[in-house]
Amino acid sequence: MSLLNVKNLSVILATNDGPARAVRDLSFSLNKGETLGIVGESGCGKSMAALALMGLLPELSETRGEILLDEENLLDKTEAEMCRIRGNRLAMVFQEPMTSLNPVHTVGNQIMEPLQLHLGLSESAAREEALHLMDRVGIPNPEARIDNYPHQLSGGQRQRVMIAIALSCKPDVLIADEPTTALDVTIQDQILELIQNLVQEDGMALILISHDLGVISENTDNILVMYGGAAVEKGGTEQIFNELVHPYTQGLFAAMPKLGRARTMRLVTIPGTVPDLINLPAGCTFTDRCPIATDICRNTPPPLEEIEPRHAVACHHLQEARSRKTEELFS
Repeated sequence: MSLLNVKNLSVILATNDGPARAVRDLSFSLNKGETLGIVGESGCGKSMAALALMGLLPELSETRGEILLDEENLLDKTEAEMCRIRGNRLAMVFQEPMTSLNPVHTVGNQIMEPLQLHLGLSESAAREEALHLMDRVGIPNPEARIDNYPHQLSGGQRQRVMIAIALSCKPDVLIADEPTTALDVTIQDQILELIQNLVQEDGMALILISHDLGVISENTDNILVMYGGAAVEKGGTEQIFNELVHPYTQGLFAAMPKLGRARTMRLVTIPGTVPDLINLPAGCTFTDRCPIATDICRNTPPPLEEIEPRHAVACHHLQEARSRKTEELFS
């Protein structure tokens, strides 16, 4: 039995121009101690899927499908029930700490709040644990920083506070949306190592959302590639990195800077832009940017089919995509 099982999750947002299908029929599962990386360009639905798991979608949004946490559907929970789950069994590190932290409360109080609310710690015990968490995530001199307000900290320190809050109750599932964006390389490694240690020690499941494919490759067991709100390829991290089957996956990896490349050489880019979620194409959402698209791609959505154990791809031209080298597709 999976710890987290997402089945056919769809999110429809209400906009002035009409309904936007931000997430479409997304399915995946996570066991205790497993890690999943979600990759894709901005606007592909990664963060919206994470907010759906947390029950933090914008008002007037519609959610379909199932989000099963220990076989209990979170979409059936009341807001009061979700408040007991959120921050306790499910926690999230948000991408922008300045808009996630409360500017009128000290960072110490914000770390202490879930400890008191969910674990029932006294104020003194919560403060002691908050100091310990601040030290663990690499905030220097936590005794002096614990009574600071968010604006008194650097961007990297604010991000570390967010991570401390998310880790405070040792959640069953941690969702990290670009958790190390504001951190320098040294602290980034420390934070990722800390998260990995908690996953291993406490059996915590991790969903890591990142644009950094290097971070994903080193810190996840499985990868889910999203485009146009849907999964276009998913499988084991090693499988995805070795195979690169879907043309979009190939484009993402081709755009990565490579050691030894001459400085005068231009990076590979995927032509075009992500599709408008209000007016998605009738067929494959990657059609307008795909170098091997044909009429069937324009008219018929490709099913997500398993091509080998634990590796599924949504493409009408799997054999052709696999036979070509990435450089040939996007040169």
